[in-house]
Amino acid sequence: MTSLPYIEGMISVVVPLYREEGNVKPLVEKIEEVFAPLGRPYELILIDDGSDDGTSQALENLKAAHPHLKPIYHRRNYGQSAALTAGFDAAKGEWIVTMDGDLQNDPADIPMMLKAVENHEADVVCGWRQKRKDGAVLVKIPSILGNFFIRGMTGVRMHDYGCALRVFHSEFAKGLMLYGELHRFVPVLVSQMGARLKEVPVRHHPREHGKSKYNVGKAPRVFLDLLLMFFFQKFATRPIQFFGGWGLGSFGAGTLMFLELLVEKLMGHEVGHRPMLIIAALLVMVGVMLISIGLCAELVVRTYYESTGKKIYTTKLKP
Repeated sequence: MTSLPYIEGMISVVVPLYREEGNVKPLVEKIEEVFAPLGRPYELILIDDGSDDGTSQALENLKAAHPHLKPIYHRRNYGQSAALTAGFDAAKGEWIVTMDGDLQNDPADIPMMLKAVENHEADVVCGWRQKRKDGAVLVKIPSILGNFFIRGMTGVRMHDYGCALRVFHSEFAKGLMLYGELHRFVPVLVSQMGARLKEVPVRHHPREHGKSKYNVGKAPRVFLDLLLMFFFQKFATRPIQFFGGWGLGSFGAGTLMFLELLVEKLMGHEVGHRPMLIIAALLVMVGVMLISIGLCAELVVRTYYESTGKKIYTTKLKP
């Protein structure tokens, strides 16, 4: 019998950290206060993502007194997506919990979320911060707009895509491919894997230590990653339908313009200096280029799947 890729019943709490020196100790203590009464096996995987303060030393100081703590230290700051991936790779639990390291998420909400996934109400349970304590308008407004665009472009209906407090079954967490700013689109990614999502209201507290890492300057990068998500969701395994569709449209429009110019030429009109001739030529060339890009993309996709053995589908570990 093939062994399970996790320890059944175990819970892995994965928390990325960056410049959270003041939050490390209370974070570990609050999580352990929540888990102690549960009587469940668990591990705390805290990833110091190249902090240049005392975060790594604070983690090291706690190891002896907290045997459940399993810190990971990155050599430099790789970003939250990389930190989460490192945590998922190291996790041994059947259930994986993610949360922010600033203590704005409340560990006391975790048992309620665990109960929902263990009762098969969903494969992934996500937090919904109904009463956010961020305070700054520059944080809330971009978040509201971002949630609106993600809902519209991906079709994944949620209120709060940015809440880091989530509970997964291991098969979904370990199946995620995160890079860039894709940690912001975890609900969309797991939905593409076939996961059933549930959103539950959770508490949200003001930050007490350290500074927020949110930067409104990241908004353009987030929007570009949203376009990437839209493309992946619709055309990841069939890019010819995206590029080919636009290419055929452009080629067809250019061809119709040429035909109209041909008719006018046959009727004795001068068409050599018409701007329409240049536009028609450009549309035909763009159409040919887009169709060619689509064919090349198809070759790349097929080579990727065939060479890596990666499947275009996912299966359940249990019925």
